[in-house]
Amino acid sequence: MLRDLLHEAYGAMQHNRRRTALTMLGMAWGIATVVMLLAYGDGFGQAINNIFANFGTKVMVVAPGRTSMQAGGQKAGEPLHFTLDDIDLLTTNVPQITHITPEVGKQANVQYETRSFNFYVTGNYPNVVSIRALNLAQGRFYTMEDQLQRGRVAVIGSESKEKLFSGRNALGERIRIDGLSFEVIGILTPRIQEGDNDINRVIYVPFTTMRDLKDTHYLGSIWFKYETPEYLRLEASVRAVMATQHKFSQADRRALEVFNLMVQVHQLEIITIGLKILLAFIGTLTLGIGGVGLMNIMLVSVTQRTREIGVEKALGARKRHILVQFLAEALTITFMGGVLGVVLAYAVSFSVGRLTLYSAVAKHAEAGDIRLSIHWGTLVVATLILTFVGLVSGMVPAIRASRLDPIEALHYE
Repeated sequence: MLRDLLHEAYGAMQHNRRRTALTMLGMAWGIATVVMLLAYGDGFGQAINNIFANFGTKVMVVAPGRTSMQAGGQKAGEPLHFTLDDIDLLTTNVPQITHITPEVGKQANVQYETRSFNFYVTGNYPNVVSIRALNLAQGRFYTMEDQLQRGRVAVIGSESKEKLFSGRNALGERIRIDGLSFEVIGILTPRIQEGDNDINRVIYVPFTTMRDLKDTHYLGSIWFKYETPEYLRLEASVRAVMATQHKFSQADRRALEVFNLMVQVHQLEIITIGLKILLAFIGTLTLGIGGVGLMNIMLVSVTQRTREIGVEKALGARKRHILVQFLAEALTITFMGGVLGVVLAYAVSFSVGRLTLYSAVAKHAEAGDIRLSIHWGTLVVATLILTFVGLVSGMVPAIRASRLDPIEALHYE
């Protein structure tokens, strides 16, 4: 049955090749547009993920502020101070935290031979490499052994390396930070840098060594990585623990400043989903234009083959046989055009390559640009849209053909 239907559909298409080719081209253009728009939406979402991955996802930063509400006998306007006891407190009471580090930093004078610059120097635990998603271009990061020995070792950013050493090798060289000698043991890969942000100039040293440069009794902030999808509940837990310890109201947002990266990630995910739906809708409308062309051609075909339909009904063909015959012809044209459209979409995606997005406003942001990568999910969605348009476009002519009166059809001139 299926073989006979395909044979009849092929014969009908051969009867008027030019008309069939033009109709197929319209469907191909429509499905290529759908696939490319969906690929653009996927590429946009992946670009956003790459941007946030540069800073580390599922990361929370907690910084002390100043109370704005009176609570627990404490007047408003009191500054908060974090110590290493707060690190232990959070580790003990918030089990979702997997890695945590204190952070104390300062602007320092960094020298190498005759070159001198002011760079931001930060002291952290060794696990900051995981928390802040740092990647090494050369060398190694400092270890717990360096931490325990208060080793004067430093890991420098890519831009600080270029300014201090230019094109020379930096590993094993010694730099002076506020007059103290440090060995360069690692160089970080360039990170996405927007505007005058000095993220690639930061120099990392062990937290214990930071005491030689600045008093580390009070912490600048606390960074931690967590493993739970309920990041808002986690933030509430952190606020509750710290509010109890430092005697401020949990509702006081100014007392404890919390930067939760996943809030921004979630907001942009919603925007990305909305963009994908919009692009799929636009693509469907574009494909619908090709569907209208297919419907018109099939209606013309029904008119031209009226006597043929009358003969088939006279020989015993039922309405459903005529319906399936013309619907099969429409779907054959649709899917052959669809295959051609997918091939065209792949050709365009390979030729276009990378579309500028974030790299237009930031350095080292090529990972934040859009790439038209066509995934299997895109093809599935495009196939469903194509099938829907093909069924709608082919059903109207097929119903008309199936309802023709056989006597009137036989007398049709």
